[in-house]
Amino acid sequence: MSSSFNLIDEPWILVRFPDGRYKEFGIKETLLSAKDIAGIEDSSPLVVASLHRFLLAVLYRALKGPTDIDEAKALFKSGLPSQKINDYLEKWRDRFWLFDEKYPFGQIPSFEPKVWRSWTALAAEHNADNAKVLFDHIDVEHPNAISAASATRWILATQTFSVSCGKSELSHTGTAPSATAVMVLPLGQSLNDTLLFALVPENREILSQDQPLWEREPETISYLQNDPARIATGIADRYTWRTRSVRLEKNENRLITRIAFASGIKNEPSGQTDPMLAYRIDENFGKLPIQFEEKGLWRDFASLLPDQSGLAPLVMEHAVTLARSDPKRFPRSVISLGQANKKAKIEFWRMERFALPEALSGNRSIRSDIKRLLEIAEATQQALLAATKSFARNILSKSARKGDRVPTGKDISAFIEQLPCTPLYWSKLETHFHEILNSYTLGKNPDDIELDWLLFMNSTLQEAWNQHRASVSTSDGWAIRALVKAESPINKKLMELDSKIKEFKASLQEEGA
Repeated sequence: MSSSFNLIDEPWILVRFPDGRYKEFGIKETLLSAKDIAGIEDSSPLVVASLHRFLLAVLYRALKGPTDIDEAKALFKSGLPSQKINDYLEKWRDRFWLFDEKYPFGQIPSFEPKVWRSWTALAAEHNADNAKVLFDHIDVEHPNAISAASATRWILATQTFSVSCGKSELSHTGTAPSATAVMVLPLGQSLNDTLLFALVPENREILSQDQPLWEREPETISYLQNDPARIATGIADRYTWRTRSVRLEKNENRLITRIAFASGIKNEPSGQTDPMLAYRIDENFGKLPIQFEEKGLWRDFASLLPDQSGLAPLVMEHAVTLARSDPKRFPRSVISLGQANKKAKIEFWRMERFALPEALSGNRSIRSDIKRLLEIAEATQQALLAATKSFARNILSKSARKGDRVPTGKDISAFIEQLPCTPLYWSKLETHFHEILNSYTLGKNPDDIELDWLLFMNSTLQEAWNQHRASVSTSDGWAIRALVKAESPINKKLMELDSKIKEFKASLQEEGA
């Protein structure tokens, strides 16, 4: 088989320019033109995350660094070095052929499957095994063919985000090192800055032993059948982990319709920190990565901001440190990407964008400020929850008086989920929270911001409960009595908020005097 489609030169990475134009580039042109590119684009958040991790792995190996903050600052000042990137890509050119007899990129050349799979097994959005979604109309039994460029992007995504889903043709499937965690990227004004913000210094000794996927010899089938597992040698290895064994089959038009697809290498837990992840401390399991939940990441946004805890994403800490040397290049936003899964079933994938507070470019940590605002929001919602529980319990108890079974906790929870007041509360707060992030400028008094948040919290709680009250006002006497009984937690919380607001106003007036 003749070698074809070299990822160094062939166009397969979709980039966006500042003027809104889009174009596909190979690895070389993407990296060498990074200062002129606004960012990497794709309809899939999983592909966007995977492409960034792949390009970062290339840079770690091409630059052999950075190994400390001084090297990182020098790179930030000078930009990505063209000669080193060129030299590295030429050295490993033979490992970047997508179709090759000996080293097909990201694949196992000796893998002859018992059953060929549809290419859709690569894509979380189209995979019927554990991620079939409602509005995906692709027939996995008879899908259309995809291009070599698309297949490459999906290979990277499946290696980055595959989760364990039972036995495969070779062995039991494993989960990629950070497959279920929220991945974070501070965005620069150009792709050059975005990549440098995420190029966190790595220990020199670890860096020298680090090997990405393409620098390794493809594993043999006998090895893969033995349920192999190992620890990542470094960041580049982690970012290009072989979670699945793949081999593409192309037709005469160089399009892919079916693939060999099975288990790969399991990742042994090692306590290694992924630079793109935020962490939390669990009482029972220790340090765990932050994951996406239905409630939205904004309610845990403080976990993304650097402080002394060492739990924030290293890429965020690194970006802030670099940007302080050139404030005009401070990252104005941050994106979070990833998926949520439950029992090997992918529930959703997501990309969220947040403004990055300008105050981070100063020397004061605002993580504690943001955390306090979010804690106030959660505490206020507890009053709304207590009120809706009381209302639900009293409404459902009417049925019990008629001889029906006594309502259970599940009955009450199901009833509450039908009420619109809590979704209204969180949706209005989320919109205002994004405005609050822009308020954290270097010259802004944080007390002014907290007062604004308290005022909005007060009005939002009232609006949410008033909407519920209006929906009940035309109901029978039993429902109206249940409403009156339920209002106590709301009134109590509104009084607390009013008291705090008065304290803040008095304090700010004294400061002004």
